[in-house]
Amino acid sequence: MNLSDYDWGLIWDNRDALLNGLWTAVKVSLIALIISVVGGLLLAVLRMSKSPLRWVAVGYINVFRGVPALVSVIWVYFGVSLVLDVNFSVFQAGVIALSLLYSAFMAEIFRSALSAIPNGHREAGQALGMRPTRVFFSVILPQAVKVALPNIGSMFIGMLKDTSTFTVIGLLEVVRVTQNLVSQTFQPFVLYTAAAAIYVLAAFIIDILFRLVEGAYASPPKGSFAKLLRARKQRRVQALIAQMSQ
Repeated sequence: MNLSDYDWGLIWDNRDALLNGLWTAVKVSLIALIISVVGGLLLAVLRMSKSPLRWVAVGYINVFRGVPALVSVIWVYFGVSLVLDVNFSVFQAGVIALSLLYSAFMAEIFRSALSAIPNGHREAGQALGMRPTRVFFSVILPQAVKVALPNIGSMFIGMLKDTSTFTVIGLLEVVRVTQNLVSQTFQPFVLYTAAAAIYVLAAFIIDILFRLVEGAYASPPKGSFAKLLRARKQRRVQALIAQMSQ
């Protein structure tokens, strides 16, 4: 068959269903990203500490880095829900599964980023009389986030792609929607090509967004996002000056 023999108009006709599937995948991934960043940071701090909890963090990281997303979501949806006697929705199971997996990866990202900050910065903060917690959140963490940002962006793309395996529990993301459409139209090549293009386009957009954020964190800040932040900061300063002059 030639490419012209396929009904490519199906992509446009079903654009709403495909985009809704993408939006579902983005929501699952975004919520899981927030949870994973917080959990990964906590695990990284524990892993770098000298407390007994260090070995708990090490064990968690080593275990969940080796678990596939498909196994994780089945384990959560059909296993953990029975043990805890809780009926997780497919959306909740997807968020939990991704959070469990990617917290382990985020922990290693933050561990590397925190280790990259020179000890002199911490010592300088303490010399100024700052408490250790304030030194961490005001001096160390902002620098570590700047180092970790590129890898966090890559993890977000990985999360979005891993939602494709959640079709096994019925999550209506891109692949599940595509499967339903294929069963109705019998045009797998057309619709799976569209699904692949959606994932690629989403990955490009996420990469661009994270590059803009990275530019805002650069020294000196660069990029359109950084310009918006500078303009907003200048407006706040001008408003403060105007209030003080009254």
